[in-house]
Amino acid sequence: MAEIEKALGVDASTRARPSGDTSPASPTATNDSGVTPLRLPAAITGGTSFLNLSFILDMAVAAFSSKEPLQGGAHDPTQNGFNLQQLELSIGSVVDPYFRFDSNIVFSQFGVEIEEAYATTLDLPANLQVRAGQFLTRFGRINATHPHAWDFVDQPFVMSRVFGGEGNRGLGMEGSWLAPLPWYVEVIGSVTDAKGEATARSFFGASNERVLSPLDLQLTGAVKQFFPLSDDLSLLWGLSTATGPNPTGYRNHTSIYGTDVYLKFRPITEASAQQLVLQAEVLYRRRQAPGDLLSDWGGYAQTVWRFSNRWATGVRYEFGTAAKTQEGRVANDPLDPEWIADRQRITASLTFWPTEFSRLRLQAATDRVGWRATPDYSAFVALEVVTGAHGAHAF
Repeated sequence: MAEIEKALGVDASTRARPSGDTSPASPTATNDSGVTPLRLPAAITGGTSFLNLSFILDMAVAAFSSKEPLQGGAHDPTQNGFNLQQLELSIGSVVDPYFRFDSNIVFSQFGVEIEEAYATTLDLPANLQVRAGQFLTRFGRINATHPHAWDFVDQPFVMSRVFGGEGNRGLGMEGSWLAPLPWYVEVIGSVTDAKGEATARSFFGASNERVLSPLDLQLTGAVKQFFPLSDDLSLLWGLSTATGPNPTGYRNHTSIYGTDVYLKFRPITEASAQQLVLQAEVLYRRRQAPGDLLSDWGGYAQTVWRFSNRWATGVRYEFGTAAKTQEGRVANDPLDPEWIADRQRITASLTFWPTEFSRLRLQAATDRVGWRATPDYSAFVALEVVTGAHGAHAF
């Protein structure tokens, strides 16, 4: 095997290259220390394939009992009949030995937006990594994911209520550090713009405020820990916080705290396609307002059982409280003036994968909205198709 690898390396290193090309001889050749250098893009090494591209189409047929459904996510079905949730163009590539580029461009019926576009370092010392550009912050678990990675058709309403329909994202920089400990511990910190009605709702949101000092930026921090409890059972636990300015008064700030847990059982010690996942997040928010301090909290808990290669079923419970003052009274919330009581939603889903490139999902929900006289009901049939090179999802 060593002789074969050596021969392949020599063959690649002797490949004819254009005059003046000073790039490394081969992305597969080994150096004197026996370490394989990072594979370079084909455009640099003289090949033809450069970018990894994929298109992901998500659409749904929806039925609502209410004329004004309380769907807060920007990719949620929001009207009776057909809904185009998104058409996502995902583009990614290694730029050089030092950076990787990734982007997600979303097409809707009425426009195009750059959801994410960022560069990530590949070769920093001391287990450090930095990315810069526009990105979804790594607050909690579901915020940094896209609809094709969700277990349900719509977004938990606590996320759209606290961060906005698009999830918390912005232009900025993020640093992460993998701690040299016996178990997996990652420490993350980022600084981003605090603007955007659909991306920073609890901060500057849709106001016309601008950055005048570092205090006008959003700061986000998170700690992710992973524990392999056994060969079949694993646990991921995270703590997150975000703080930034809000437009209710001079130097008024909002702070958000969250914890998330992800427990996965997959019997890899036996020939089985089954897996069971439990996932939950809880968020607590405190906002400075003129003469008062408002607080509310909410979250979701869900379980998904994939009982065969092609079939899975899931149940999700969501809750959210009304914003309250320091005295415990229901506040006159400037963000959600109608939210004067608790809200709960229960959802059930059934998912079928014809192949790994397509997905059909049936979902039904009952929404117990405290400020409405009767519950809301909804039902969806959703289709997703993927084409192109799309990497595996994170754990």
